[in-house]
Amino acid sequence: MDRMSSKQKMIRTALYWGLPVLAVVLIIVGWIAFSAGHPDLMPAPWDVWERFIRTFTRPIAKTTLIGHAWASLRRVLIALLISWAFGIAFGILIGWSRWARAFFGSIFEVIRPIPPIAWIPIVIMWFGLGEFPKVLLVFIGTFVPLVINTSAGIEMVDKINIHVGRIFGGNNKQILKEIVIPTALPSIFAGIRTSVSSGWTTVLAAEMMGAQQGLGSLVTRGWQGSDLSLVLVSVITIAIIGAILAVILQKLEKVVCPWNNK
Repeated sequence: MDRMSSKQKMIRTALYWGLPVLAVVLIIVGWIAFSAGHPDLMPAPWDVWERFIRTFTRPIAKTTLIGHAWASLRRVLIALLISWAFGIAFGILIGWSRWARAFFGSIFEVIRPIPPIAWIPIVIMWFGLGEFPKVLLVFIGTFVPLVINTSAGIEMVDKINIHVGRIFGGNNKQILKEIVIPTALPSIFAGIRTSVSSGWTTVLAAEMMGAQQGLGSLVTRGWQGSDLSLVLVSVITIAIIGAILAVILQKLEKVVCPWNNK
């Protein structure tokens, strides 16, 4: 029985690590096959790699690929830090206080369905094409999902736990700090993960509207110059950075919410 269990565990481990590798291999094989049949629509992987190397030897807008990636990442991180501070606090407020939910709820429900990209013309007309409008757009795009997940997590806390806290003499501040917020942390982290992906989407759209540096500007340059290899280099870089941020957040969540680990 122990031998069979050990064998099943080895098979599960092999599948756990092997399936992602298989998926990447299949994507690359499909990419090679499609680029061979349609070279005008899709450059081959080695052409994209060559273009990737050239972004370091021949900088674009006096900046290498690392500089463009850092420009985008810096904008996203600044907006995320502000969004996490205000979004989590606001989500806790409307999730915990029925008076705040009654006052802000209707306003937030009107603003929530508006996609962040729809704010681009308004922000540009108000603030121009500088650095602040780009950070502001990312803040708008990351604020909403964070508030939604945080408030939902606060509202979903079992009322029995709150009643038990009150029975033991806890006041509202103590119950919120020691029972409600810890219980809602998984939902808050779900909002944080969503805000990161939304932030990348928004910053790229903002950078495509006139930035001199950033991965979005590289996508625009590649598109306008019919340089599809440069577009793919930018997209792949975006995917890699997004994956790294997702892994970091996943590790952080395991540290902050160890009880939620599967």
